[in-house]
Amino acid sequence: MKRQLMIPASLLMLAACNLLDPDNGGHDIGGQSVKEVSHDMIVLGEQLEDPYSLKNMKEAVTKAYPTKGREVEIKATDVYMRFLPRNEEEYDMLVDSGLHLLDHPVDYRIVRDGDYYHDPSLDESEITWQYAVVPPEYKCPYGIVNEVLDECYIPDNATGTRAGDGIDWTLVERTAFDLTGNSDMLQPATKAGAAPSGRIMLVDSDHDGGAPVGLAGVMISCNTFVKFATAYTDDEGYYQFDKKFSTDVRYRIVFKNQRSFAIGMNLLLVPASMSTMGTNPSDGVDLVIDSSSDHKLFVRAVVNNAAYEYWQRCNDENDPLPQPPYQTRIWLFDELESSSTPMLQQGPVLEGTLLSKFLGSFKELIQTFMPDITIGLSGAETYKSIYALTVHELAHASHFQQVGVDYWNKYISFIIESFVGSLGAMYGVGTEKDSGYCEVGEMWAYYLENMMLRDRYGDEIIVQGTSHWFSPQILMYLDERGLSASKLFAAFTKDVINVSQLRKKLSELYPTYESLINQAFDRYGKQ
Repeated sequence: MKRQLMIPASLLMLAACNLLDPDNGGHDIGGQSVKEVSHDMIVLGEQLEDPYSLKNMKEAVTKAYPTKGREVEIKATDVYMRFLPRNEEEYDMLVDSGLHLLDHPVDYRIVRDGDYYHDPSLDESEITWQYAVVPPEYKCPYGIVNEVLDECYIPDNATGTRAGDGIDWTLVERTAFDLTGNSDMLQPATKAGAAPSGRIMLVDSDHDGGAPVGLAGVMISCNTFVKFATAYTDDEGYYQFDKKFSTDVRYRIVFKNQRSFAIGMNLLLVPASMSTMGTNPSDGVDLVIDSSSDHKLFVRAVVNNAAYEYWQRCNDENDPLPQPPYQTRIWLFDELESSSTPMLQQGPVLEGTLLSKFLGSFKELIQTFMPDITIGLSGAETYKSIYALTVHELAHASHFQQVGVDYWNKYISFIIESFVGSLGAMYGVGTEKDSGYCEVGEMWAYYLENMMLRDRYGDEIIVQGTSHWFSPQILMYLDERGLSASKLFAAFTKDVINVSQLRKKLSELYPTYESLINQAFDRYGKQ
């Protein structure tokens, strides 16, 4: 954990409020333009009539096919609903039931796009209405307030084949948009029925000559009214939807990754931040993100790719490491220098008198919204610096997987005790009770950070962490002489709570390396 582990909860709220900053500009994306990447609250205009309502689609079939259309039987393929979860547990129940939720209605004109919405009829302290399109047979989890808004017919979702019915359903959809007064959204007929595809790219100016790489593994979500589609980007940032659209489409990057981690928070509820790309043509959007792009979009993208690369590192078949826990939640804070790995979703690590005193009245809030990793971005402006922070904290998450909650409680307690009792010292001074947990944990995290930085940027990288009282150089020395990361990490078990025990465990595991191990600890260890 870089700097202090936990942060005052009042600063969490400050960081959350910082999500409201407006966007500062757009980006040229090779012929198409994402004019705005807004982080404001969405502003809704007038309510529109949904072309996909069962009533309107029936009317559109008859309008497009006056004779044959009367014989076509149309039944609801989907139901447009809204839900009002009382707490995060109920919200998670909805997500676990398979819903793709939005916090705003989809049948209103959007005057100003943004990352989030809160229904003005509800108090700001309450969770807002959540909207979803569900199958007709969907059963809402018991006890959650819900309301059916409309029955819908979306031809793509109709069961069975409709190829032989003689109906051009693209024409029917376009007719429905005409009938409902939404023809201004239609793409020219020559572009009708396009399936969105594209590529989202990211630039690291210090790597590979600044050549763009793909934004890997993120969800791209798009919709027009109740017609939704989602896809994930591949390793190269390419995405391809399986639904076709005849209208302009509203696109969003959802930082919920296929590697089972999610980045950010939208007003402390949604477990993955969204960056809205606005309404664009139906054939797709390409985007290049670099350090001059919208700041929040850039840092979310860098953390995403750094974490994605970390997961790949863990899966190296020649040198595997434990992956961080499933659905690791990473929060980003622009105003803070601190980064931490409290792993709050993974166990009751906030119990204890000391922690209650430190967090005060905010203890319940932090336990409710439970980040696993927090990244403090103040002063971290480059891809390289954000990358380093991210892989460092993820190295801690792998350590947590190996040692468990009880060990992590001791680790966190030491860090907070040092911060509170030592006038803000990052890691204490190394003589305090339980300082060994910190020494072992930080040695590992700085070591792996340094090795991943070297792999990415070359040998000229300055070794991080050597100015503290612990010595990641010990592990780097051993790595360079044949003990790989997975071999070293085998010694970081829950019974190893100080550097002396680490030295002993390594010698027991690798007796043929005992002389080299003693050499490393004698050379770089505390004198």
